[in-house]
Amino acid sequence: MKEKGKIRVGISIGDLNGIGCEVVLKTFEDSRMTDFCTPVIFASNKTISKQKTDLGLTLNYNGIKEASRAVDGKINVVNVWQEIPQIEYGKLSKEIGGYAIKSLTAAVNALKNDEIDVLVTAPINKNNIQSDKFNFPGHTDYLAQELAGDSLMFMVTEGLRIGLLTDHMAVKEVSEAITPELVRKKVKIIQDSLKMDFGIRKPKIALLGINPHSGDNGVIGKEDDEVLKPTIKELYDEGNLVFGPYAADSFFGSDAYKSFDAILAAYHDQGLIPFKTLSFGKGVNFTAGLSKVRTSPDHGTAYEIAGKGKADPGSFKEAVFMAIGIYKKREEYRTLTKNPLAKQKLTRNVD
Repeated sequence: MKEKGKIRVGISIGDLNGIGCEVVLKTFEDSRMTDFCTPVIFASNKTISKQKTDLGLTLNYNGIKEASRAVDGKINVVNVWQEIPQIEYGKLSKEIGGYAIKSLTAAVNALKNDEIDVLVTAPINKNNIQSDKFNFPGHTDYLAQELAGDSLMFMVTEGLRIGLLTDHMAVKEVSEAITPELVRKKVKIIQDSLKMDFGIRKPKIALLGINPHSGDNGVIGKEDDEVLKPTIKELYDEGNLVFGPYAADSFFGSDAYKSFDAILAAYHDQGLIPFKTLSFGKGVNFTAGLSKVRTSPDHGTAYEIAGKGKADPGSFKEAVFMAIGIYKKREEYRTLTKNPLAKQKLTRNVD
């Protein structure tokens, strides 16, 4: 566990024309939050001051030059830039996208240098962040490049965890991308995450079919019969609690998902539509499989309500708590796996 000081939660500010800064500030407007962690926001004093004024929020913060100077018990703002960005709420802006990337890259560098312990990212717009220096469809792909490990988008809320075999990919490319090797890789990432990040000793995982009704024995596509079924059988025969493929259209409505520790969906919307329907704005996007902990809220920039003070910080607050919780679980897991006597003691206590 972290011994000196509170866990430092680094925060990239996201799209300033969206609701990212609003949900960040609303989260830490509650002074009790600094009892749980030390927030470190990557933006600038002037930017935070303007947003705070525009939204009518009341909170104090501590401006610092670098994350290593963060003070416990205070909201810390790292001055990544000095100028005042031209904020126009609700508008798509290439310039504002540039500030989102400045914040993100500064936060990731601090994470890599252990100046912060975890990273929570506010929403970005995938269109206005693109440039010669940043050419990624989203946070997950960028973090996969910058941090050690194999990334997996893992959507998490109480009683439901959904991972994705493929994430930001055109639907027409999905079936070709799903191979036995990919299935094995993603199952392994989920298993390791469930053990290390959530304390589940023997994870039980369900895979959703690629085609409607899992292909109906080849009538509606052969991918389920030729790729998923044999791979799942091999994994099960090797001692893994992996089951499926299940028809996605009835899996959630029948509450079948409640029998598993995690579900692996074939593609983005197959997993995220039921997740966001069931999580009611309290879900968290966790990037599993990486050497560092990163979470984010399950929503986007919400331009339609930006600057109006209507944004609900619930999902962002959950992302902060989950990042802290996973960090602690990983520290506990490392301690137990390094110390065989502690591991034996845990096993005796559990049994």
